[in-house]
Amino acid sequence: MAFPSALSALWSASLLTVLFASVVRSNIVYDDDPLQPVTSDEMVSVGGTVTLTCRVAESDNSSLQWSNTAQQTLYFGEKRALRDNRIQLHRSTPTELSITIAEVQLSDEGEYTCSIFTMPVRTARATVTVLGEPSKPQITGFENPVLEGGTVILTCTSTGSKPPASLHWYRGEEELKGGPNVVESVPDDPTYNVSSELTLEVSREDDNTLITCAVNHSSLNPGDKRTEQALRVLYSPNVQIQPQSTLPREGEKFRLQCLGDGNPEPMSYSWKKKDGELSLLAKADGALLLFEMLNKSDNGVYLCNADNGIGMSQGEYTLLVQDSSSSPSAAPPSYSSLAPTPTPSVSIQLNGVYTFADDAVDNADPTAMSTSSGVDHAVIGGVVAVIVFILLCLLIVLGRYLIRHKGTYLTHEAKGSDDAPDADTAIINAEGGHSGAEDKKEYFI
Repeated sequence: MAFPSALSALWSASLLTVLFASVVRSNIVYDDDPLQPVTSDEMVSVGGTVTLTCRVAESDNSSLQWSNTAQQTLYFGEKRALRDNRIQLHRSTPTELSITIAEVQLSDEGEYTCSIFTMPVRTARATVTVLGEPSKPQITGFENPVLEGGTVILTCTSTGSKPPASLHWYRGEEELKGGPNVVESVPDDPTYNVSSELTLEVSREDDNTLITCAVNHSSLNPGDKRTEQALRVLYSPNVQIQPQSTLPREGEKFRLQCLGDGNPEPMSYSWKKKDGELSLLAKADGALLLFEMLNKSDNGVYLCNADNGIGMSQGEYTLLVQDSSSSPSAAPPSYSSLAPTPTPSVSIQLNGVYTFADDAVDNADPTAMSTSSGVDHAVIGGVVAVIVFILLCLLIVLGRYLIRHKGTYLTHEAKGSDDAPDADTAIINAEGGHSGAEDKKEYFI
């Protein structure tokens, strides 16, 4: 009885060996089978078009066939089997069958089968993944303006993505760190809704700054879908006082304008003079302070208060009225809240040499006029003195010249008397005596 049992065991072992060899041979033939169809997985966005291609290395005149996820035949060779106008034949040859599916829907996702009807039938599968394109993001939280120094919470939401999208925040070009993405599935739909929050402490520099929420998804190119919103920040005004001119002169009209940069714009302005009262000729008109005629008594520091309902701010301006004959090169007055810059004092010597010395700011006279006018007067006085001195010298020289050249002359009566030896002979030799007095003539020698 043992012998038959041994034969039975040997036969069983031989059968297992043959079956194992057959399986191995079957796998080898499968890998190198030229009739085995080859496909590839595809990915497409909702609304797009996908192409499914099935190829074999060799043809034995057997037909290729494509079936959908429900195993319904789409195409058998060149023949349409399912009446769906979205599905069209792309190419049909003995070694290839390609079809296209247009206007892809989420329900088109799944495994598609390519078969070749040989003995035995050979098949290959292709997985189609349909991407749900996310919607344009929506930002909420901008309903009301935010006070300077306050906190704003913004929420960005995008729907319809598959797989879930990711959201990113930006302030201008700077990426901000927002909260984590919250993913929610949609009932009876394979898509997802994604949201993210951003908490931001704002300053006045953030007013009108663009806050951006961008969607990142495999169905989109970077930056394809984003939403921008401008922040609105309320802040108190920043006040500056602008003068009509940098060189106010005594006797002229003059104007100061209060500029308040705030959100909203200032609604009220008030003017006052530091350590004093406004002059009777100074009139406040809203943001303007008007001087009908400047006077040295108008010198001082003027303050402007601007109020926009959010807060009140103050600006200041130091007015230094120049003399009406001041040179245009005189130093302009200082304004705003900046400290005045000390200017060098000038002393003029009689010999025309100028010396400069730096005085302390505390010793500076705000009403002092420019020294250039004093310099001009000194020069003019020197020129006049020189001219007077030259004229006196010319008069002295001319007088001495006239004295030295006084003339000598003889009358006609004395003609010939120069040769007489004595006085009697000269009288005798005289011609005409006194009878020819009417014919007397004088000659300059």
